[in-house]
This record gives sequence, structure tokens and C-alpha cells, in this order.
Amino acid sequence: MAQRPPRSFRLFDRPYLIACAACGVLLVALVIVVASFVAPTRAGQTSTAAPPSAPVLLPPPPTIPPAVVPADPTALPKSTTYTVIDGAPLDPGPLTATDGTVVHPREEIVVYAAPGGAAIARLGPQQIGDTWLPVIAQQPGWVQVLLPSRPNGSTGWVTETALDRALTPYLIRVHLRSLSMELFKGGQRLGTWTVGIGKESAPTPAGRTFLLGSFSDTAQRYSSVILPLGTHSPTLNSFGGGPGTVAIHTWPTANVFGTRSSDGCIRVPQDALHQLIQVPLGTLVLIDEN
Repeated sequence: MAQRPPRSFRLFDRPYLIACAACGVLLVALVIVVASFVAPTRAGQTSTAAPPSAPVLLPPPPTIPPAVVPADPTALPKSTTYTVIDGAPLDPGPLTATDGTVVHPREEIVVYAAPGGAAIARLGPQQIGDTWLPVIAQQPGWVQVLLPSRPNGSTGWVTETALDRALTPYLIRVHLRSLSMELFKGGQRLGTWTVGIGKESAPTPAGRTFLLGSFSDTAQRYSSVILPLGTHSPTLNSFGGGPGTVAIHTWPTANVFGTRSSDGCIRVPQDALHQLIQVPLGTLVLIDEN
């Protein structure tokens, strides 16, 4: 058998394997030591956090202007269909529908030109029946309502402290050019009718108004029920003993429907009146030139 050269070795000799294992242990130890010096640097580099973002600034809560109650509220004019309220702001959206919110004063309240502004009138809980007025705008603690007094389109601001709120699903639309009326409930049209309106010398006024009241008058025979609105004739300061209030009512003869022949009132067929008397007071009435 041939002999190995001196100082030679085979790969699987025990001394060789022991030497390899020892080298491997030393190599692993070296890697761990190097990593212990390198890792903190890398961690410091990767863990550097961005500065916190600035907080989002919120606007301050709205300031609720306090109501300045006059020393003698009874000295203010009362807002009714018989009166004129000087200084009342005019309706900013005379053909705009609302969400149907209406309010009723539980007691006599003060009406203001603006939230926290000048007192311009007082408003009672009763007029032609209970006083219900449509809300056309709101601010914290305040609502803007249509008023029943002159000039047409008068509005005022009242505080919410003595008000009952309700929601009416109805809307009445009157179209002067086409001599027609539509009644809606919850956005669904319940009926359309040809109506009579004011003649040229006493026209039916366009704009946003509301059902002010409902009553029967045994002194007349043309309508079983009369529905006065919160608007007035633009040419007649008085009519039939009243202040020229425009109303919805029927008429004993059908030849007036589709004509301009009244003194400003809106004449409707009997079946229209039958549906309209079911509509709550305060419901919005939009009268346009269409």
C-alpha cells in the first residue's frame, strides 16, 4: 500500500474536522461582534421619526347673540295681517321651498330684525286660529320666519325659547301665468287645478307666503271656508272691511276659473278647497309668474 506524503491529510480525518468546526465558531462570533457595532447605527438611522404634524385648528364655535328684550315690549307693534312692521327684513328667497319646518309661539314673543339685533315687533300665539309660521333660516338659538304683516315678504328673527316646532309635508304652488295651482305632500303631487287670480288692477302678488288661518264666514255665500294667506294685495289697502289680505277660497260659478277676475284672491274649484282645508296652518305657499 502506498504511504501518504509526510504532513499530508485526508479531508475526513478527525483532526481536520475539528479544525473546521473551530473555524466556523470563530467566524460566527466575529459576525456577531461586527453586527453589534453596525446595528445601533442602522437602527438610529431607520428609527428617526418625522416631527409630529401640527394639530388642525378648528374654527371657534359660533357666538349666539343674546336677545335684547326691550324695556316695554307692549310698545312694539303687533305683527298681524292688519299691521305694517317698519324695519322688517324682506324675504331673501321669495321662491325657495323650505324643509317644511313651522313654529308656533306659546306666548307673546319679541321679533327682531336680526339675531341679537333691534326689536321690531311682537307676535302672539293666536291670530286667525293658532299662529304657525314657516321657518326660512336658522342660527343657533334663533329662527327666521315669514311674518303675516305688511310689507309683503316681511320676515323676522325670534328666539327658540318659547316656540313649538312641527313639520308639515305639504307645499302649495300657484302659477300666475298658467292660472294653475298644485298641491304636494311629501314631494308627491296630490292635485292640479285651473284657478282664478287677481285682475290687472288688483293682481295676486308673487312671492313666498303661507297659510295664515282658516275660517267660515256666514255673511258670505261664495265659499264654505276661507283660507287667508300671509300676503296682501299690492294695490288695495283694504277690501270688504279687511286689510286687503289675499286668501284662497272657492266660487259658486265655474266661469271664473282660468280668468283674471278677482281682487287678488285665488279662486279654486270645490274639490281643491276640500283638499286644501286638510293642509296644516303655516304650510308654505309659493306664488310664481310661471
